[in-house]
Amino acid sequence: MPTDDATEMERVFEHAIEIARPHGATVHVVSVVDERAFLTLDDDLVDDVADQLRTQGETAVQVAADRFKEADLEVETATLSGDPVDEIVRYANETGVDLVVMGTRRSNDNQAMLGSVSQPVTTRANSPVLIVDITSE
Repeated sequence: MPTDDATEMERVFEHAIEIARPHGATVHVVSVVDERAFLTLDDDLVDDVADQLRTQGETAVQVAADRFKEADLEVETATLSGDPVDEIVRYANETGVDLVVMGTRRSNDNQAMLGSVSQPVTTRANSPVLIVDITSE
């Protein structure tokens, strides 16, 4: 389950728990530091920004992991770096997860129905992908 520091992720957590708990599944929680964010930065800022993003990702992963542990689920975590789509798909395919559960923010028409990360994950992952809209109530 990819995560970020969005407070709206609780809706995604709830769906993942509903699916994982009856099956005794292990939940994999992943955050990806998007290295594309560094392309326009001055070289002297890259390390600071990378550290800040990694810390945010690690915090988001820990919050999610704690939530799943409270639900008595086994959890594996990873904080990765690279293109979010590539890293989520690689992780899901390499670990053989049965289902990817992720949130999307459909904040504009360019993201169409699924979102800028979730849409390509759905087409490239070997497993099914459940997309949870985290923008609606």
